[in-house]
Amino acid sequence: MAVKKFVKAEEELLKVEPRKQSREVLFELAWEVCNQVGGIYTVIRSKVPAMVEKWGDDYCLIGPYFEQTASIEFERSTDDSPFCKAAEELNKNGIPVHYGHWLVTGRPRMILIDFEKALESIDNLKFDLWENHKVSTINAEPLVNQVIAFGHYIELYLTEFVNNHAKKLNVIAHFHEWMSAVPILNLAQNKIDLATVFTTHATMLGRYIAGNVANFYEDLPSYNWEEQARNYNIEAQAGIEHHAAQACHVLTTVSEITAKECEVFFERKCDLILPNGLNITRYAATHEFQNLHIKFKKKINQFVMGHFFQSYSWDLDNTLYFFTSGRYEFKNKGYDITLEALKRLNFKLVKNNIDTTVVMFIITRNPVHSIKPEVLQSRAVMEEIKETCESIEEQIGEQLFYASAANEDPTLPDLNTFVEDYWRLRLRRTIQTWKTNTLPETTTHSLKNPDQITEFFDHSNLKNNKEDRVKFVYHPDFISTTNPLFGLEYGQFVRGCHLGVFPSYYEPWGYTPLECVIRGIPTVTSDLSGFGDFMLQIMKDYENVGVYVVDRKKKSYEEAAEQLADQLFNFVTMNRRDRIMQRNRVENFSDIFDWANLRSYYDTAHDLALKKKGVKLK
Repeated sequence: MAVKKFVKAEEELLKVEPRKQSREVLFELAWEVCNQVGGIYTVIRSKVPAMVEKWGDDYCLIGPYFEQTASIEFERSTDDSPFCKAAEELNKNGIPVHYGHWLVTGRPRMILIDFEKALESIDNLKFDLWENHKVSTINAEPLVNQVIAFGHYIELYLTEFVNNHAKKLNVIAHFHEWMSAVPILNLAQNKIDLATVFTTHATMLGRYIAGNVANFYEDLPSYNWEEQARNYNIEAQAGIEHHAAQACHVLTTVSEITAKECEVFFERKCDLILPNGLNITRYAATHEFQNLHIKFKKKINQFVMGHFFQSYSWDLDNTLYFFTSGRYEFKNKGYDITLEALKRLNFKLVKNNIDTTVVMFIITRNPVHSIKPEVLQSRAVMEEIKETCESIEEQIGEQLFYASAANEDPTLPDLNTFVEDYWRLRLRRTIQTWKTNTLPETTTHSLKNPDQITEFFDHSNLKNNKEDRVKFVYHPDFISTTNPLFGLEYGQFVRGCHLGVFPSYYEPWGYTPLECVIRGIPTVTSDLSGFGDFMLQIMKDYENVGVYVVDRKKKSYEEAAEQLADQLFNFVTMNRRDRIMQRNRVENFSDIFDWANLRSYYDTAHDLALKKKGVKLK
């Protein structure tokens, strides 16, 4: 496996020996600290063990206080640290700041800020943002008000900490995303003595524009950020991002793809790229992850039997499970090209008389009324058939054992004679009740409104017809153990599948393909995602290890869809032994993405921030 070095930083700026950790403290701030909303929560939480290993008690996270999550993940405490003393000082002045530890691996120090009181003076705070930084918040959504209030209290806390509790310390504050970035503006203006790093995991303008225009990347250099912010009514969010990027010591993002957006929308080049990782658990036995794949595949088999076999059946031993998942952004997440490629794959499999069946799961969240009654009913009757068979199995087993012990004839007796008429009749009636001539549903839930996925099914005649080699299960809700259809956690579901498909059009990083890799599942990504771009930079033989990269930079939509269809066809026609070997290779190279290795990018950013601030590192 050829892995080439990924350029970490402007190394010429950092020709220094490692610093003494005891001289600095690091704050890491995000709206998703102890508050799971999206992918930033995964970034922060999974990175904690690696950060605590380096920084120890000199590391502290800051996030918003929400009672529901804090009651589960947060433990209040007091000590004589400057972190706690600064919090106590703010509390004396009527600003509710909670100090304690995050109940995750590593148990880092944590500050949670209750910003509700600051909302009482939100008009003044918004006026100051405009007066001092020209950030317009007219007609902004309620979240913007919360972010501004949250940021105001962060500013007060960091100012208190730096001015009164850290006289002999070099303080670094690392802000993630626009929702934590408001304090950067005043901290810079007031010349508070700390080094600041701002990481944007996507740009607000990039996400909005990419999903609504045909040629986002081609037209990117020509965009005026203020004009586009007004056009999409996100002046506040885009303004906070822009001015925070201008004011911080070090500007970073997660991929070279997003760095190009930053240069246009922030009018500043990124100093560094900070690729995302995960806290990877390795299995002592190399076969263990394969056993987990088989275990969870059996659970998916049960769903497939309940969903499809009432209409028609096929050989589950010759079936592959593909899936895609993420927030519902039809174009940005590549759902459009995925569906088009699967339509073409279905044609190729039928034309070439390939008897393998592909079941494609589409996992996202869209407004629904409930799970369709017919889907639940089929699943329930399927469970009844299973219970009946288990009862018959138990009855036959006992009688077969007795007959074998008592009978001098070594030949196997007629097992049908062991089944009581009651169970025979019950099984027959249950199966007759279950079987139907209708086609299996393509969508598991009743959507409140038809969407682009269901419209594609209709226009392309993808109806789960018996003769189709590709079947579809659109599940417009996220998967959890409480879900009656699967009874699996999302990670378990991923392990039970054979391939993840994520050919995104706009994806600054992309955790979903990475989550496949660390679970030993091959994946499809694109060169317009941060993860895919990273793979192209560090590895030449990425397909050999089970990462397929769709060329969306240079190819047209039609060409990229055909490339993806060919990649999927080649995967389907791969023999079982080769697929198992590929899963081994995927799992073996996943250590590249362990935070134990990728934390060094963050270390470089923090060193650079101190250097730009004027601190002499030793």
